[in-house]
Order: sequence, then C-alpha cells, then structure tokens
Amino acid sequence: MKKFRFDKAYYDRFYGNRETRVTTQRSIHRLGNFVCHYLKHLAQPVRNTLDLGCGLGYWQAVVKRHFPRSDYQGVEVSPYLCREFGWQRGSVVDYDAPEAFDFVICQGVLQYLPAAEARRAIENLGLLSRGALYLEVLTRRDWELNCDRSVTDGDVYLREGAWYRRELGRYFVHAGGGVWLSLRSPVVYFEMEIAE
Repeated sequence: MKKFRFDKAYYDRFYGNRETRVTTQRSIHRLGNFVCHYLKHLAQPVRNTLDLGCGLGYWQAVVKRHFPRSDYQGVEVSPYLCREFGWQRGSVVDYDAPEAFDFVICQGVLQYLPAAEARRAIENLGLLSRGALYLEVLTRRDWELNCDRSVTDGDVYLREGAWYRRELGRYFVHAGGGVWLSLRSPVVYFEMEIAE
C-alpha cells in the first residue's frame, strides 16, 4: 500500500518551486473562472462551497469573487496545511457535514486513494453534493499521454477514466469540463449538453 506524506516538502515541491510545481494560483484562477461562469450559465445556485483537498486554498478567492455570499469550507487531510492555513482537518473518504453543498470541489485528490477508498470517497461526494461537483483526477491515460511527468506526482493509483465515470454516474450527470451535476441539482439541462 502506498503511503503519502502531505508535508511541507511535498507542497514546496509541487506548489512552491517554480521548476517542479504542478500548477499555479493563476492557472487555478483561470480554471475557476471557467467553472464558476459555467455554473452561473447553468443557473446552479451556489450558497455554500466545500473544497475537499483544498491544498493552498487557491479556489477560495475565485469562488468568493463569483459567489460573494457563498460560505467557503476548506477541508484538508494534511496536518501541515491545516496548521498553516486553518483548514478543517478531514478526508474526502469520510468527511461529514450537517447539510449538503451547492458546489463541491475535489481537485487532484482521488488518485491518492486505493480503489476501495476512492469508491467510498465518490459515494461521499454524492452525499455531500446537492448541486455541482468540479472533479479533476489523474487517470492512467492522462499519465501515459497528457501530463508533464517532470512536475506531476506519479506515485499514485492510476485507474481508467471509465472506472471514474461509472462510479460517478451513480450520483452525478457529467456536464463537461470537469463539472458533474448532482442528481439532486435543480439545474435543467438539455440532452446534448450532457457528456456521455
């Protein structure tokens, strides 16, 4: 079983060092602008937001800019980041909340979980989301064809995209662009807007 330590060295390497960082705050803001504009286009209300595996909290500012009245909850498994940023400590596998969220973000998390835990995490995402989920996960195909391996953490569980689509399809409809609509979402969508 793989063991991951999300400590200062991990975040310095994949987020702090210009030579080895996987993403930047600027690229997350560009992505976040797209996702938030898409949610507005879909007329998905966003009164509260849950960011599971929030890392350095790059999504917080962009969500607040687009949905200023939305409550933002950052949850992180890393004790280091919880100390540094004050995030709530928790895991996507079993995080529990008193109510579901309009917007859930889970970026770059599920590939760190073995299959049984990833399946439980997806089930939990289904419970926690009553609106939209933004999901980004490294798949086997991405690792083989799409990503820059010099900056992407390859010490993960690589699964087929079809595995994720099958598991997510029990709770969500894929709206494209990494956005998944909860089966409980009030959004009315047309057949050709949904990715199959």
